[in-house]
Parts: sequence; structure tokens; C-alpha cells
Amino acid sequence: QHETLDGYRRYFNQIVGFFVVEDHVLHTTQGLVNRAYVEELWELALSKITAALRTHSSYCDDPDLVLDLKNLIVIFADTLQGYGFPVSQLFDMLLEMREQYSEILLKRWNVTFRQALDQDNYSPIPVSTEEEFKHYTSQFPLHDPELDKLPFPKKLPFSEFVPKVYSQLKEFIYACLKYSEDLHLSSSEVDDMIRKSTNLLLTRTLSNCLQYGIKKKNIGLAELVQLIINSTHLEHSCQFLEEFISNITNVPLDAVSATKLYGPSTFKVRPPPNEQRPRMNQNHQFNVK
Repeated sequence: QHETLDGYRRYFNQIVGFFVVEDHVLHTTQGLVNRAYVEELWELALSKITAALRTHSSYCDDPDLVLDLKNLIVIFADTLQGYGFPVSQLFDMLLEMREQYSEILLKRWNVTFRQALDQDNYSPIPVSTEEEFKHYTSQFPLHDPELDKLPFPKKLPFSEFVPKVYSQLKEFIYACLKYSEDLHLSSSEVDDMIRKSTNLLLTRTLSNCLQYGIKKKNIGLAELVQLIINSTHLEHSCQFLEEFISNITNVPLDAVSATKLYGPSTFKVRPPPNEQRPRMNQNHQFNVK
């Protein structure tokens, strides 16, 4: 990765050096070059630069490298823009690369979610002290007055999978935000991009992970019940993710342009047909049907 970045850095430095010299010659001499020549040269170079970057970046599957490359391109574009060269094509290309970056992130988080599920014990989290309780509720927004009243030791309704996933959801949002920085976008545009990517993470990646969980051969009824409980808590947490995104983008939740997270309606756990599935009776106990 370091060698790749160094290669890009040298590439950009050479181009900047060439056009800075051309610009200097244009402004300090008479008759050697004219503006039309320099502009035509830049247009030709720009088309080749964007084509090369599109080709090379399409092979990249490391989000950190894509992010570093994006930062180099931003510096390159801002530098040349400072000399009066039009660079809108570069920023358009960076928005295209953002789609690729998002897909790479989704693949990485798919692995992360599945690892969390594979490592889970499908058991409610036991807490013995107030300190332990606060530790978990600081990781995941749990608001349960009845549970608060119970003495220690007690159990949280969800397993370790839930706070792990919620923490990773926020990490994903931060990763999306990093790419959107310095692209000269409005707050609402950044907010919209992050929400759309987060929706994909919820409805595609996390949903598939939960479906993967219920289809595992060794999953029993108790594990299935816990998975459904986990899913319910994650659904309810979407409103807090909405607030989290608004806080980091400074776009109010009630803004007309704000894209809503629609995770709650789409990543419910659906037990496979023709299998035993839990149903809750009037006493809020699970029965098997």
C-alpha cells in the first residue's frame, strides 16, 4: 500500500510541477506559450489522468488505500485549481469512487458482522454491578425502566452481538464521513450520502448476516429466540443512529432533505418456512409453533 501511494504521489507531483512551470512561463514571458495552448494541454492531461485513475482505483479492494488516494487527489485538484485550472472532472470522479468505496466498506463489514455472529454465545448478557451495566448501556442505547429497577445481578435482554454490531454501525458511519470530507459538498449532501450507505448496510449487509445466522445448521430454538430478540433491539436502535448521523453532519433530523433510515422495516429476522419458530403468547413468553 505504501509503495502504491508513493507511486500516486510521484505521479501527481510530476503533473503539478509541469503545469506550474507552464503557468509561470505563461505569466512571465511573452509569446512562448499562450493561454489557449495551456488550457488545451490541461484538458488533454485531465482526460488521461481521470481515465488512468478510474482504471487503477477499480482494482483496489482496500478502503484505507481508496481513502488515502482520495486525499491525494483532493490535494492535487485543490493545488491546480489554485493556479486557475478547472478541476470539476476530478471531483466528479471522486464522487464515482465514493460508490466503489462504499461497496468495499460493505464487504468488509459483512465479514465483521458474521464474525461477531459466529463468536456470539446467543445468551443474554449477565451484569453484576452498576459499573458493568453502564459499560454496556454506553455501548448500546438501552432504555428499559423495568430493567433499571431490578437489583443486581441481572441480565440484559440481548447478547454480546448487539453492542458489537451497534458499535460497528457507528464505525461504518465514521468511515463514510471520512471519504465525504474535503469534497466541497454541502452538509445536506454529506448527510444524504451517509444515510444512503447506512441504509445499504442495514438492509443488505446486516439483514443477510441475520438470515445467515438463522440458517446455520447448529442453531437451536433458544438461539433462534435470542437472535430474534437481538434483531428487535437493533431495529429499535435505528432512531439513535439517525440522531448520531445528524450530530456528525449538523443536519437536523427534521430537515426536509434528510433521508430516513429504513432498517426497521427491512432487516427483521424471518425464520425459514416449515421449521419450528417461536411465537410470543399473551404472557410475553415464547411458545413453539
